[in-house]
Amino acid sequence: MLIKTLNNGFIHPASSEITTERLYRERRNLIKLMASGAAGAAMASWAGREAMAQELARPGKNPALPGRKSPVAGAVTMDKLTDYKDASGYNNFYEFGTDKADPAKNAGSLVTSPWTVEVEGLVKKPAKYAIEDLLKLSAQEERIYRLRCVEGWSMVIPWVGYSVAELIKKVEPLGSAKFVEFITLADPKTMPFVGSRVLEWPYTEALRMDEAMHPLAMLAFGMYGETMPKQNGAPLRLVVPWKYGFKSGKSIVKIRFTDKEPKTSWNKSAPQEYGFYSNVNPTVDHPRWSQASERRIGEDGLFAKKRKTLMFNGYEAQVGQLYAGMDLKKFF
Repeated sequence: MLIKTLNNGFIHPASSEITTERLYRERRNLIKLMASGAAGAAMASWAGREAMAQELARPGKNPALPGRKSPVAGAVTMDKLTDYKDASGYNNFYEFGTDKADPAKNAGSLVTSPWTVEVEGLVKKPAKYAIEDLLKLSAQEERIYRLRCVEGWSMVIPWVGYSVAELIKKVEPLGSAKFVEFITLADPKTMPFVGSRVLEWPYTEALRMDEAMHPLAMLAFGMYGETMPKQNGAPLRLVVPWKYGFKSGKSIVKIRFTDKEPKTSWNKSAPQEYGFYSNVNPTVDHPRWSQASERRIGEDGLFAKKRKTLMFNGYEAQVGQLYAGMDLKKFF
């Protein structure tokens, strides 16, 4: 398979689509001062569009969680953002139901404070981190990533967090650690569908060590400039933009380092359909549907032409070399 490589030093164009709160207020004041005359009307129209972009970026649903512009290559896409109401209202989170609208309806029962994440296994510095301490571990970054679901839909979401590698370096894995396992909360008292037979609980996902160390792999604490909505995986979730969305475990409570490839939830449930790697690969069909195209949630009408699915979800230049020489149909 031909794999593109990243040009040295190349970083995708940074986006200023998401306006800071300070700049937003300054522009609103400018509108008031220039609200008369042709120039004022033109400026008001332009700044009004900027204000609308700010409304999308910071919806005011949760406490603010700003992030600096990420320096990581590929961490910003110029694609149009998915509306917050779609990103927070159309989710897979089976602990709260199997319908896409169930998590937004049912996740209010999730208790996210206090919250502790335990790091264990093959590390020199095992630890238990309060979520507040994890937030302070590294500077928060804003990253605009595409999220691709195996069922054929996709979104573009501005996440807030930092690379998983920041935590990995802190706990110092042993040389024998080859995989990182992410274990999520399974509380039947606050998650009404835990105990259902659809999956084995708790929900678990895992990455190979070099995948977890890749700067694009992210620990996300928020999105759209705010703390993470419960239905999207509060207070902490994994985001791996070149893999299908189910690979990004929500509401993480434990991170384990191991020398053996862990069994992940969907791989255990249906190994013929969901492999360990779960990379977005349009040339490998799911047994029950094609992966060659996708529909962007909130953007395309029912009869609109679907988008062509991109290899590694469009991140081939950044991550392709992780899989050089591998049979990606066998290791799907």
